[in-house]
Amino acid sequence: MLAGMVVVAAVLALLSAVLHVVIFVLEAVLFRRPDVHRRFATKPQDVDAVAPWAFNQGFYNLFLAIGAAAGALLALGEGTRTVGLGLVLLACGSMLAAAIVLAASDRRMLRAAANQGTIPLVTVVAAVLALA
Repeated sequence: MLAGMVVVAAVLALLSAVLHVVIFVLEAVLFRRPDVHRRFATKPQDVDAVAPWAFNQGFYNLFLAIGAAAGALLALGEGTRTVGLGLVLLACGSMLAAAIVLAASDRRMLRAAANQGTIPLVTVVAAVLALA
């Protein structure tokens, strides 16, 4: 059971990482496109002011993705399982916390917060179970 849950947590962490790389691309690379900045509830007249923040936030998401992926790979290794799961918990727990903050700060973003936080939530649960 333990080994199986580690694999589940690792796969979910990798999915969380992929999702956050996509978010990175939207925020840091494509944000100025009207169809993209609209997803973030940004008015066209505000794009120039918001773009530097989105760029920075995109890199936060990229770094969390890297942490989740590295943790997943370490979790699957012999002798590095606990360290890997700890890294998965840190990265995916941060993703989940950010989704909660997004939902609490702007009700218009509930769907985005759910999209951003659901896989990390399940990842955190699987990682905790794997450590139990």
